[in-house]
Amino acid sequence: MQNDVVAATVKGLVPTPNGCAVFIGNEEKTFVIYVDQSVGNAIQMTLDGVKKDRPLTHDLIGNILVGLGTRLERIVINDARDQTFFARILLTMENELGKKIVEIDARPSDSIVLSLQQKRPIYVARAVFDAVEDRTEILEQWRRQQDEQGSEFP
Repeated sequence: MQNDVVAATVKGLVPTPNGCAVFIGNEEKTFVIYVDQSVGNAIQMTLDGVKKDRPLTHDLIGNILVGLGTRLERIVINDARDQTFFARILLTMENELGKKIVEIDARPSDSIVLSLQQKRPIYVARAVFDAVEDRTEILEQWRRQQDEQGSEFP
């Protein structure tokens, strides 16, 4: 897996008129995935460590995984077509019958929330990472604006 994927993290979130821009990358490059406002809020709450009174959808999914003895191993943003990203969630389950590995198709936005909640790694397929446009400067420019205005993500 070493050569065909790149480790990445969520580097920032920026509100947009139609939702949220999630900046993902590493020291080499940062790219953007656009998500709806509710998932952007879920990502931000997870990054901020916000405790919720009742479980939201992503919390529920995480609780179900834990309850079933399943571990989220990692997520992989594995494809991008027509400005739409695709992801896979890799799960493992081990019991008296043995170890089972399950790979599930998922939206990157949901996958990111789950990986952040479970403190599990995010990877990007090398082909996807090489093909996306570097948006590091846009994120840095937005951060400078926020520092000047004293604003943060709502």
